Amino acid sequence: MSIWKTKPLSVLLDEASESEKGLKRTLSSRSLVALGVGAIIGAGLFSLTGIAAAEHAGPAVTLSFVLAAVGCAFAGLCYAEFASMIPVAGSAYTYSYATMGEFMAWIIGWDLVLEYALGAATVGVSWSRYLLELLNKYGIHLPHDFICSPWETLKLSDGTVIEGGIVNLPAIFIVSMLSLLLIRGTKESASLNNFLVVVKVAVVLVFIILGWSFIDTANYTPYIPENTGVFGEFGWSGIAAGAGTVFFAFIGFDAVSTAAQEAKNPQKGMPIGILGSLIICTLLYVFFAHVMTGLVNYKEFAGDAKPAATAFAKTGYDFLQTGLIVAILAGYTSVILVMLLGQSRVFYTMSKDGLLPPFFSSIHSKFRTPWKTNLFFLVFVSLFAGLVPVSDLGHMVSIGTLLAFVLVCIGVMVMRKRMPDAPRSFRTPLVPFVPIAGIVICLALMYSLPNESWVRLVVWMALGVAIYFVYGKKNSKLNNPEK
Repeated sequence: MSIWKTKPLSVLLDEASESEKGLKRTLSSRSLVALGVGAIIGAGLFSLTGIAAAEHAGPAVTLSFVLAAVGCAFAGLCYAEFASMIPVAGSAYTYSYATMGEFMAWIIGWDLVLEYALGAATVGVSWSRYLLELLNKYGIHLPHDFICSPWETLKLSDGTVIEGGIVNLPAIFIVSMLSLLLIRGTKESASLNNFLVVVKVAVVLVFIILGWSFIDTANYTPYIPENTGVFGEFGWSGIAAGAGTVFFAFIGFDAVSTAAQEAKNPQKGMPIGILGSLIICTLLYVFFAHVMTGLVNYKEFAGDAKPAATAFAKTGYDFLQTGLIVAILAGYTSVILVMLLGQSRVFYTMSKDGLLPPFFSSIHSKFRTPWKTNLFFLVFVSLFAGLVPVSDLGHMVSIGTLLAFVLVCIGVMVMRKRMPDAPRSFRTPLVPFVPIAGIVICLALMYSLPNESWVRLVVWMALGVAIYFVYGKKNSKLNNPEK
């Protein structure tokens, strides 16, 4: 048995054709773009833009978004080629299995838990914060013990400071409700996601359109504040550091590839979904950041977790504040939905390969969804959302995502070498330049993350390796065809 044995492309394509036995093909190209936009626009845009401007880039945070988008674009082009070649659920896990072997596939599958499951938990915590703001506007105050995890300090809008609670129940509530919706069916989930995407894109456009006429150009001077002498504090290094901060705003576009086996026409739909959602969101991000830093001097965003609300107050449209919060809640909801969808499909595929117990690939007889996996992650993600501080979750998500991007970029070069004549309805341009550029940028962004993130990544991966050798290797269908 070799841990480096690759899964033949013919086997993967056979699995993709077994739609009647497995997942239903219900997603159009439009739904896939909406899926990507739904995953991308959320916590990063509405929470981190102001912090990146105040601490790193100033008004040039728009350039930080462009730099982060360039790194994502290189990885996205590699994802698009794989997704069109291998239209199977599982995303980077499946691609690694076909190019770098079973062990690397396990590593990336385990790593994706950091991106999707903990990403859903991170956004769930942010969702609960905005819900509290909305409820406070109507005089509704939830018990303090049940709106905050034990290890964090929460400051409410009325000035009340909570030094740790028992559990964050609102975060658990939203994760649970969306997990149950996913059990109901992908088509139903996509319909809700499409509606939520329309709502939050509309609010971003309203913010841009209404805010544009209130821009004070003096706030753009200087556009790139002078560096303080410390790397990452303004200047060009600040733009780069800002890109690392706002990178979280782009997490999720690759979640489109996890739904490849549920796409009606994956060869066409996957590239459109991945690249289309990335282009749309980058344009919205740049305009949003430009207006936001034009309404308010970037220094005022220091420590502000709700910069959109702060900036929008300058327009005088106070009556729209509640609508803005509702739309942000809708945006967060769609992000959590897509993250939970992505994670369940990765574990579904790993279970089908024998690397995880059959429990995770059990399909509901009526809804045709991996319902037991959804229930497992309902519990797993809820525990993190209810008990772990959001700052710790965010860095774990970023480093896990960047590692996935690096491995996909490597995989494209390997596949071009091993299978140059395999059918590709989409080809990554300028290989090897594009994948190498993606690797370099993603590694640079990983380097910029705190040391604690690296320690957690190593510990998490060590746990994953142990599980692989104890269970996965012994039960692998590729290495043990008799099982």
